[in-house]
Parts: sequence; structure tokens; C-alpha cells
Amino acid sequence: MTHPSSWKDTEVRCESGTSVPDRYSALLPLVRNLKLRMCLTDPANRKTALLVLRQAVARGEGRLEALSICCVGNTPLFYAGQDLQQGLVDILTNGLSLTVLDLKGVPFTLSDSFVRSVAMLCPALQSLYINNHSLVCGVNAETLRQALKCCQSLSVLGVFQASLAQDVFKDLMLPERPALKKLELRCERSLKYTVPHCDQIWLELKLRHPRLWVELELDHTLPELHVPGVLQPSIPVRCLRLLTWTLLLDEVRIVRQSYANTLEVLELQTIPSLELNSELIALAKQCVKLQEVHCYCVVLQEVITAFITNCPNLCRFTLKT
Repeated sequence: MTHPSSWKDTEVRCESGTSVPDRYSALLPLVRNLKLRMCLTDPANRKTALLVLRQAVARGEGRLEALSICCVGNTPLFYAGQDLQQGLVDILTNGLSLTVLDLKGVPFTLSDSFVRSVAMLCPALQSLYINNHSLVCGVNAETLRQALKCCQSLSVLGVFQASLAQDVFKDLMLPERPALKKLELRCERSLKYTVPHCDQIWLELKLRHPRLWVELELDHTLPELHVPGVLQPSIPVRCLRLLTWTLLLDEVRIVRQSYANTLEVLELQTIPSLELNSELIALAKQCVKLQEVHCYCVVLQEVITAFITNCPNLCRFTLKT
């Protein structure tokens, strides 16, 4: 049990309010990839989670490479996560070896100062995910530019699309930057207050990073009139999640016309209709690279048959009659 290979991928669940046994704490410095899962309801769980992380980082001699944080349970009323954000900053003073930081699982708004501090403390980061399910985007474009400047090796980035200003695109296209592999974008109500990106800027980004693929998630808080502006045809979309609970006839039509050569995962939360069935059948005939399809409304059997027949790589689907 003391061999390092036993602790390459480790998940620690802080959900019961108890502390970590001493015999287990002695092994935490061996962890390479750590996933912290904590219940926010009890402050003791947050304290235990930070203690686990401190032990994994402080005595790990640079072994910890990836950190993922996932929060479960009901979030306390008016809880903004200051203790967790400050605790992470304090601990990651020794986080020079960290290459992956995934904060998609935290429910509170991440502040500008927190993201700037993390970027400065972890310059070796190659993957950074701050596109969590907060109600609003708390990270502005200048903070994102600072993070790109501090972390010169960033090639995978998960952010709110509201943080992507024109200057951020220019920074991503600088010749000295490494190839951008993946861009995860969360699109929500904050886009109402930003200037929409033209298709040309996406075309230029795709030319600079030809192997880039994009994951788009459209939240139900995004106004329906802003959805077509987000779905620019030159975005190399591999995964698309339309979680809007609105009529998506035009959007499905745009998807099959623009992303037929790249789309592999599609998720829809919408309203059933005969017109939707027709659009989905047409989509199945054009987006033949699909590997996953999840449609959370009732469809006709013909829709299921169309996907199974036309998409040979389809391995997972949620389609119900």
C-alpha cells in the first residue's frame, strides 16, 4: 500500500464530518491525481478537505499533479466559499508542480483575485477549469489574460464565455503560445452584457490552433435571442449541450449545418414536437460522427432508428418514446 503507483488516482470523500485517520494521512503525500469530494452542509467537511489537500501538497515533494474539487449537498444560505478559496490559495503556495486544476464542481462564484492568485502560484498549469455552475461569471477578461501570461503552458481551458474578450483571443493566438487543444465554454446570462464574437475571430483561432476542439454548454439562463449568436459556424464544436428548455428547432438546424464534420456529443433539453422529430432525423443523417446523443424529451421511434442507422460510432444515447 505504500507503493506510489497505488495512489496515482485517489478520491477522498469528506461527507461524514469525521477526520481522516492518521494511518491514511501518512499516505496522502503519495497521491498524484487527487479528487476532493466534500459536503458543504457541515463546515467540518470543508476543514477536513483542506487538511487532506495540505497534507498531499506540503509533504508530497511535488508529486501532486492534478486536483479536482467537487461539492455535494445543499449549499448553506449566502455561502460564497471564501473559506475554501482562501484555504486553496494558502495551500497552493507549494503547488508549483500542479498541472491540472478542475473547479467545475464548486457551486459558488470564483473571484478575480482567487483566479489571479492560483495562476501565479501554479505556473506549470496545463489545464484550468473555472467554468463552474455559478449563477454569474465572476472572472473578467483581464484576469483571464493574466492567467494566460502566468501559465505559459496552458493548452486546455474551461471558462465562462463572458470572460472571452477580443484581447483574450489575441493572446491565445500569439505565436509563442503552445497549441490550444481544448476550450470548454459555459454560456449563461452574463453574455447579455458582452459584445458577441463574430465568426471571423473563431476562424482565425481555428487556423492558429488546427487541432482545437470546443465544448459549448448553453445554460437555461441564457436568453433565447442570444443563442444563435453563440452558435457561430466556424467554432470547431465537438461537444454541444443545449440545456435551455426552449424550442430548439432553429438551433438544431444550425447545428447540423455548421458542425456536421466535428460534432461527437449532443445533449438537448427541450420541448417535444413533430417538427423537432423531423429536425433530429435530418441531424442524424448529417452528423454521422456522433458518439453520444441525449435528448431529454419524448421522440418518435423513427428518430431513434435514424441515429442508430446513420451514426456508426454511437455508443451512448438517451432517446425515449
